[in-house]
Amino acid sequence: MRLCGFRFSNYHNKVRLALLEKGIEHEEDDSCKPSQDAAFLDRSVLGKVPFLEVDGAVLTESDVICEYLEDAYPQRPLLPKEPLARAKVRELNRCIELHLELVARRLYKEAFFGGKVSDETKREVEHTLEKGVRALARLARFDPYVAGPELTLADCAAFVHLPIVSLASKTIYGRDVLEPVAPLKNYLRRLGERECFARVTRERKEATAAMRP
Repeated sequence: MRLCGFRFSNYHNKVRLALLEKGIEHEEDDSCKPSQDAAFLDRSVLGKVPFLEVDGAVLTESDVICEYLEDAYPQRPLLPKEPLARAKVRELNRCIELHLELVARRLYKEAFFGGKVSDETKREVEHTLEKGVRALARLARFDPYVAGPELTLADCAAFVHLPIVSLASKTIYGRDVLEPVAPLKNYLRRLGERECFARVTRERKEATAAMRP
């Protein structure tokens, strides 16, 4: 099994956290970047990362990969057994990725890469993020994990995505849109103290530093 991507990608790191927390032996190719070259499309049908090479097959999309890992390696589960509880974890994942990270991504060009985003886009994103933040505040339990008493795939998503949403919003709007979710900061801090989460954070920072001229 080989995970292909790059370590400063939040979606790549979400899968890494699942692999590490579940104790699954794997190789890693952390030099893969998105590409539309024909040779790369033979490995990843949309030219995206991360993707997982396993038993001669390739899986793309981070959620699909994590679901596969959960099905194939049920030891150390990252989803509850009970169907409704499993669905609530998936609901949180969707909220974090579709209604927060994907929305905030429209700001990244200016927040992180020296480009410009129109004022209209900023207003649209701010309004949409506020709805996502309200949803997160209602769905998250922080008891002590985001979905309840056990670590789940929703924690892997929250840890890699939400700090980026915070940073982007602070850069563009001068405020952290996630500030109203009061338990979030302490939750992320505690999560970051776990061995696997600390390792992923450390190696992400090392990969990011290696990219700088």
